[in-house]
Amino acid sequence: MAIYHCSIKIVSRGKGKSAVAAAAYRSGEKLINEWDGMTHDYTHKGGVIHSEIMLPPHAPPSFSDRSTLWNSVELYEKAGNAQLAREVEIALPVELSREEQLRLVREYCSSQFVSKGMCADFAIHDTGGGNPHAHILLTMRPLDERGAWAAKSKKEYVLDEKGERVKLPSGRYKTRKVDLVDWNNQENAEVWRAAWADLANAYLERNDSPERIDHRSYERQGIDQIPTVHVGVAACQMEKKGIATEKGELNRNIRKANKLIKEIRAQIGNLKEWIAGLLTDRANAPTKPQPPQSPDLANLLMKYLSVQREKSRKYSQGWQQRHAADELKTVSQAVNYLSEHGIATLAELDASLSSVRKKSDTIREGMKTAEKRMKELEKLIEYGGNYLKYKPIHDELKTLKNGWTSKREKYEEAHRAELALWGAASRYLHANLQSGVKSLSVTEWKKEYAALKAQRETEYTKLKEARTEVAELQNIRKCVDIAQRADQPEQSHTKRHDIDR
Repeated sequence: MAIYHCSIKIVSRGKGKSAVAAAAYRSGEKLINEWDGMTHDYTHKGGVIHSEIMLPPHAPPSFSDRSTLWNSVELYEKAGNAQLAREVEIALPVELSREEQLRLVREYCSSQFVSKGMCADFAIHDTGGGNPHAHILLTMRPLDERGAWAAKSKKEYVLDEKGERVKLPSGRYKTRKVDLVDWNNQENAEVWRAAWADLANAYLERNDSPERIDHRSYERQGIDQIPTVHVGVAACQMEKKGIATEKGELNRNIRKANKLIKEIRAQIGNLKEWIAGLLTDRANAPTKPQPPQSPDLANLLMKYLSVQREKSRKYSQGWQQRHAADELKTVSQAVNYLSEHGIATLAELDASLSSVRKKSDTIREGMKTAEKRMKELEKLIEYGGNYLKYKPIHDELKTLKNGWTSKREKYEEAHRAELALWGAASRYLHANLQSGVKSLSVTEWKKEYAALKAQRETEYTKLKEARTEVAELQNIRKCVDIAQRADQPEQSHTKRHDIDR
């Protein structure tokens, strides 16, 4: 089917480009650049169906020769960063015959470029891969009535309010550059792109083809879809051979994203229908008074997608596609959550968020109580174990009478560490147990600790689930906030002054 592609580029010497080389490649010819002596031979290039030069009436007849035309351009431009030619690349409708395609390109060049005084050198390429297209090389410098190259611009003096020249501190007079032709105006790009769409559609209509092309972006056409990028001949051939290219991979990701957009729009459509039915049921319920209707979330999520896509336009196309995929995933997850949990309005979203937060806080508080008791049990188990383990050593020391001073001292010295651990355990247990060591039961403490640990693991699983739910709801609320802020008028930053002072 017919596709729209119309790109406009500059062939600049400052970027290492040559008008002669560009003309040789596009026409499939061998040309010598007299400016630098380089030969550009593309006679073995395939896919060049037709090449032709169209001239304005005052152009020298010799410019009908490709080498003469572009070498004249190269030799006249002296600057190292000179702009040598403008190239317009257009995709040709496959619904038209070759003869119709040729007539279409000729009419486009004649009406948009040659009639304005430009020389147009165009070539039609078609390698048989379903991508016929044309390259149009245009001169950028006007010709005077004698057929000689004329100036692109001139300098004129800047005048003050009295009509006198403005003098600079250096002693010179201030000047400004004035273009003698409007070929470089940025508005021309829109005019030329629209003209190609209009002319191509006229040919399609004349040939009874229902296909149409549109120069406007998807956004301007009201189509909620990400445009693919132009792959180009080289990348197209590589893709056919099974070699993945960067542009090919980008287009595959774009198609996946567009498929996801359709799925999300279908999901949101179902969500809207469900919300409408739910609100109708509530309105018809006779017993309960109805609260004020809150904004429905389906529209807010669609608004969020539009806002995020608008923000991403200042970045590269590759970044836009990755960002769009992330945002589509976010909205898809939000729609699924809202549908599963029966949340239709902003008020219900806030109520759910509050409820889940409260649940999460309750679980965490219960876990803190258990964790505090587990720490107490850890100490009781540690000191209780030491108390029981080293009690025989302490009891043995008590049997040694004071009269046996030397034997008692030697025993204490030999068991100093064990006795110190028993003493610390005894002091802790007497201080933290109401009945002292009489209620010592390390086995029971260990059982209680194991039960609390198992309970804590269960509660922790519930806490993770609750926190995940909080995060999902917070993410949806964040999307809604962004959508709502986009609809609010910007607040004035002008300071107010007290006039009654």
